[in-house]
Amino acid sequence: MSGKRVVRMAELEIDPAQLDAYRALLADEIEASVASERGVLTLYAVSIKDRPEKICIFEVYASQEDYEAHLQTPHFLKYKTASARMVRSLSLIDVDPIILRSKTGDHLAM
Repeated sequence: MSGKRVVRMAELEIDPAQLDAYRALLADEIEASVASERGVLTLYAVSIKDRPEKICIFEVYASQEDYEAHLQTPHFLKYKTASARMVRSLSLIDVDPIILRSKTGDHLAM
């Protein structure tokens, strides 16, 4: 394994008529990923103020291998399949972290 963390941002636009259903799927997927995958370090989902259909997901994985394994898990595949018609647009952005820190003291500096 490479050991180099993978940090990404996903920007999505969701069909407003399906927003509640999408959020439920996303919550289930994030909870399952964080609980069951050691290599999933962080998954945060937020929506743009006054534009709830615009969602950003911040993702941190322990390695490229962990990211690729995440994409094959049953909970992720269920999410992707069930939400496919809900998602109007999706942009995946690879980022270079500068410093990542949380109030709990978790330090994810690269």
